[in-house]
Amino acid sequence: MPSAGSSSRRAVQLAALLAMVVFFATQLAGALLPNVPLLVVASAGGLALDLYLQHKQPGLLSLLGKIRFDVVVRQLIRDMFLLVGLARVDGIDPTSEHAPLAVGVLLFYVVHFACQAAAVMVRRTRQLPFVTRNIDTSGLRLTDAPPRLFARQHARRLLRLAVPVTAGLVVTAATENALLGAVGLAVGLLIGIAGTIHLASWLLPRKRAVSEQAALEWLDTWLAEYQPTVGMYFSGGTSSAYQANMWLSTLAALDGKPIIVLRERFMVQKIDATDIPIVCLPKVANLMRLEHSTLKVLLHPANSGKTSQVLRIPSIKHAFINHGESDKLSSCNPYAKAYDEVWVAGPAARERYQLADIGVDDLDVVEVGRPQLAPIQPYAGKPTGEFLNVLYAPTWEGWDDNPGNTSVMLAGENIVRALLADPAVRLIYKPHPMTGSVVPEAGAANQRIKAMIAEANTQRSGARPGPEAEAELTRRAEELKALTTSTFRPSVDEMERMRVQGAPDPHRAARVEEAMATWENAFWASLPAWEHQIVTGPRPAIFNCFNQADVLISDVSSVVSDYLSSEKPYAVANTSGMSEEEFRAGFPTVRAAMILTPEATEVPALLDAVRNPEHDTLAAERAELKEHLLGPSDPPSLARFNQAALDLRAEAEERAVRMEARLAAEFPGQREANDAAEEMEMEAGADISDASEETAGV
Repeated sequence: MPSAGSSSRRAVQLAALLAMVVFFATQLAGALLPNVPLLVVASAGGLALDLYLQHKQPGLLSLLGKIRFDVVVRQLIRDMFLLVGLARVDGIDPTSEHAPLAVGVLLFYVVHFACQAAAVMVRRTRQLPFVTRNIDTSGLRLTDAPPRLFARQHARRLLRLAVPVTAGLVVTAATENALLGAVGLAVGLLIGIAGTIHLASWLLPRKRAVSEQAALEWLDTWLAEYQPTVGMYFSGGTSSAYQANMWLSTLAALDGKPIIVLRERFMVQKIDATDIPIVCLPKVANLMRLEHSTLKVLLHPANSGKTSQVLRIPSIKHAFINHGESDKLSSCNPYAKAYDEVWVAGPAARERYQLADIGVDDLDVVEVGRPQLAPIQPYAGKPTGEFLNVLYAPTWEGWDDNPGNTSVMLAGENIVRALLADPAVRLIYKPHPMTGSVVPEAGAANQRIKAMIAEANTQRSGARPGPEAEAELTRRAEELKALTTSTFRPSVDEMERMRVQGAPDPHRAARVEEAMATWENAFWASLPAWEHQIVTGPRPAIFNCFNQADVLISDVSSVVSDYLSSEKPYAVANTSGMSEEEFRAGFPTVRAAMILTPEATEVPALLDAVRNPEHDTLAAERAELKEHLLGPSDPPSLARFNQAALDLRAEAEERAVRMEARLAAEFPGQREANDAAEEMEMEAGADISDASEETAGV
């Protein structure tokens, strides 16, 4: 069933469409009768409604565009009806007054289409074959973006410039004074012409971007100077950036020169604050230029359709590192055999691949631990606070629509109800960000759970932190925002962002880490200890929520294995339909967990085991399972991960030596010829660059 919010949104959209039809019909009637008051009100009302919908319901207007009823057609009909009405008003002379107004309206649309043509040409010249971040791009001569109203918002531009035109025409209809209509047309035309000329100035050499060939040559030069050795490759949708973001700190700590390679332009801004250079290469042909760079290792936190494209580069070794491990089949995707190596946390994942029998050779599986888990604090014994902090972090429904993937639908409300019934429990609810994205029922259950928590908070009371706590949080949030976000002008485009987000301050990463820790402390200090919390944003992160929790309730997911690094008690909901014995046998990560049925009747016993460690019979098993899932604590995970990267890099370099020796043996003199050809290409590229700078007046 559709949600209440969805139903109300559809009702608003239908009402808007009906109002639009009424305005058009009324305007036509006012023009044909003629009825000047009707014509004036309908003309102004229709334009006002269109302007409103451009800001509040752009999705609805995009649907109208798909049926060829776009903004140009709508405004043209309104202007045509106005001109028809003016032609039928007795006080306006058809030859000396109406005809010039009609010509003025025609010129208005000529200017609009000229501006649109200029906008298309400017946008094409301002799109480079790649996007960068954290890289000094001064060599590309990037300029600020043109005003977005003229460059990218053609619908809003037309409607806003139509305001003085429509105002002049309706005043002419009301007063029978054609001069006022001419004034309105003149205002609209002058603004449109001035904006078009200003926009076209971005086509001049001093503002125009370098050519695609020159840009790619610049990229090759940068790669040669930076000399990347290890990188992370990522491709995905708008909600999948977290899969890459969890590896940023690990990638930054590796020996060598790290780099992040992306495929989707929008993803450049989805990557969290980092000092690592980011290069987005949308086209496969440009991606292949990495083959001639010093990059030897690419790490892959996720599979995607575009992953196969980069796997074609033989000079680079590829390791699949995943974005978390669980007992689900998605953690053993057959695609993994396409990589040179599969890096897993510990022995459990190695066994999982062998049991799955998907073609991954055991020799290609490398145990590296989970280096991101270092911030998770270990178990400190019996909770001492007034309230027991319970973290309920269910996963999402997944792509296969299996009801056992997430507990939200079948058990979530029962789990939350049981927790809320205990007056000494403080619930922290952190659902997966993709909950409800595939199965609407999961999203609806998620909303009901949030409503239950909000209602429970109204039944509680207690001391709240003073205003100084909120002020401290605000101050820390502003500090963190200043370090992790770039300030852009409203008209900013991709090229301007590249210029603004150039080479970062070399000490920024350390300051961001410190600011994040300070913000997290301020966040929890600003909240009452008795109040249940719903955490849905990217901050605080799941690991920070682990540190606040005395016990975790989750599903079969990577959250469980990550939480196990603390050795704190945890429970897993069994909504698979299996018996407890089958569930434990099928999912090794739940071996040291209390299993919750969909009815959640086991919750009181779970809470008792946390409050009274002598009743906790799974402590020793958690310690054993932790090592089985995550590997040994010594050497540290980061050291093992780094060594695996160095080893794989060495393999790539050995292969390069072998290929060079083979080439020299099979084709004597070929290497010297290749070197000479490359030298000639570099010299030609330098000549082209010099010529382009002279042309631009540099």
